[in-house]
Amino acid sequence: MTIHRRRIYILPTRFGIMLAALLTAMLIGGLNYNSNLGLAFAFLMVSVALVAMHHCHRNLLGLGVDVNPEVDAFAGQDAAFVFMLRNGSPMDRCDIEIRCTDDAAAIKSVSANSYDQVTVNIPVTRRGVIRWNQFELCTRYPFGWFRAWTYVQASIAAFVAPYPRGDRPLPSAAALAGSAAQSEARGDEDFAGLRSYTPGVPLKHMAWKVLARGAEAAVRSYTGLAAQPEWLEWSALEGLSVEARLSQLCRWVVDSEAGYWRPYGLKIPGVAIAPGRGAVHRARCLRALATYLEEDPPQ
Repeated sequence: MTIHRRRIYILPTRFGIMLAALLTAMLIGGLNYNSNLGLAFAFLMVSVALVAMHHCHRNLLGLGVDVNPEVDAFAGQDAAFVFMLRNGSPMDRCDIEIRCTDDAAAIKSVSANSYDQVTVNIPVTRRGVIRWNQFELCTRYPFGWFRAWTYVQASIAAFVAPYPRGDRPLPSAAALAGSAAQSEARGDEDFAGLRSYTPGVPLKHMAWKVLARGAEAAVRSYTGLAAQPEWLEWSALEGLSVEARLSQLCRWVVDSEAGYWRPYGLKIPGVAIAPGRGAVHRARCLRALATYLEEDPPQ
């Protein structure tokens, strides 16, 4: 949206009120003691304050703002919303503050005829879909005597997945390791990923490019299970509470995306996501875990 004149509110700050009281006292004193110098200085400061008020108002006028309406996050961390500030005027816009909550704000300046990004990190403590119906843009430029602000009515949402925790291995991790050892002996060529180097591994399986980048020595694993999908199932976690199961499944999703070259799918009560890989598939699985037993379905 673009901020128009009628959407901008402006009031003096605490410093502005103190300045007004001081100037009033100077005017009364100058009139009482017939001090032309005191009156001239008081009128000069009033003029500066009026000009500062117009600059503060103009700092928001005509500014454009965009935001990504949905983000993904983990419980106990921050939801990062990226705002785009667009300044199409020949004047710089200084000290623009974007405030989503009382404890989540960021300040950015935008040069003339340009645009810039600013990230606002909002702490999220619980799993689920958390929505905010508006955010605030404000400025105290140039002297902090006035505060101009506007409210942007926009629905932004954070899909908060449970924090990934749990000590249970992936269902097929042991089978994968055993199959990998057998496949190395057979010369199987199905690439399954990388694992730490152990003495005695054939040099032909060394990941030399990884070593050349300065990372720790790693070995390429080959297995016949590489092409088979990995199913992350609710039923494999019997004996755990609901939240503990969701946290463990979240941990499996993160590990499956980062550690193996196998497609993985997710099965929880009421939801079955076909195996896949990539950022979109990962986000879909995490949103399914975030919205489990929530009223808002995953988008």
